[in-house]
Amino acid sequence: MNVILQSRFYLLVAGWLIITSSFLWAQKVIAKERLIAYYCEPCGSSCDLERHEKPGRCQHCGMPLVQRSVALMDSLTSHQRQEKKRNVAIFIHNGVEILDFAGPSEVFASTEGFNVYTVSLTKEPIISQGFIKITPNYSLSDCPKPDIVVLPGGKTGPFIENKPLIDWIKNASTQAEIMLSVCTGAGLLAKAGLLDGKQATTFHSYIEPLQRATPKAQILRNTRFVDNGQIITTAGVSAGIDGALHVVAKLKGQAIATQTARYMEYDKWKPEEGLTVMPSGKVAADNK
Repeated sequence: MNVILQSRFYLLVAGWLIITSSFLWAQKVIAKERLIAYYCEPCGSSCDLERHEKPGRCQHCGMPLVQRSVALMDSLTSHQRQEKKRNVAIFIHNGVEILDFAGPSEVFASTEGFNVYTVSLTKEPIISQGFIKITPNYSLSDCPKPDIVVLPGGKTGPFIENKPLIDWIKNASTQAEIMLSVCTGAGLLAKAGLLDGKQATTFHSYIEPLQRATPKAQILRNTRFVDNGQIITTAGVSAGIDGALHVVAKLKGQAIATQTARYMEYDKWKPEEGLTVMPSGKVAADNK
């Protein structure tokens, strides 16, 4: 009888040990699953921080997925989101060309890290292309300090002689990282004296007038954009998209710019169609 009881006791203990160890093992597995996930190998794109539950390849960049700490990657994601966004001030005015400002707006608004807003002489609505009414976010007097200024073209003639505007452009250029003109918006940069001694481009029918108005600059034909460092000019209308993508590549890397272009389904972008002016004054095709 004692033998039977002893056997039952051992069986109960063994059963308890099996159940307990199984439970602990399951807890460890669950804990591991919570601590580890799959992420693509760093490629410089925002998908670097995208979490995946299974191994394989990233659907965005094609890089293989590897195991990484969820806590660490969540921390990096949080840090990235908390990074200060660059202010992008897009100047709009009566007669502004739609795509001149809409193209760069789409690029910067579709890319992480940019705070995009419109600014005009006043907060009164302006008319683009003769039929689109747009209410600016800010006027020149209350506009947040921009890190990037975009000067679209269109009917810029009446604004080239506007002293408050030209003064605002001059003042902005003393602290902004990038001054980007699109189409005839280059005339505003020229009036502010920001094209002197530089190479630039503009809308094809405005090249000769701009060259006459800016004899100290070299205005180029058949060039989508010209990068002088801080001052970047683009050709007409759709070329503003190329210029904005170039700025994204310049500030955040080629992979991010490519990702934005892919999102926009903008197949036209060819970085080599632009020129980057080297510090020595030499010109090189932009092939970042």
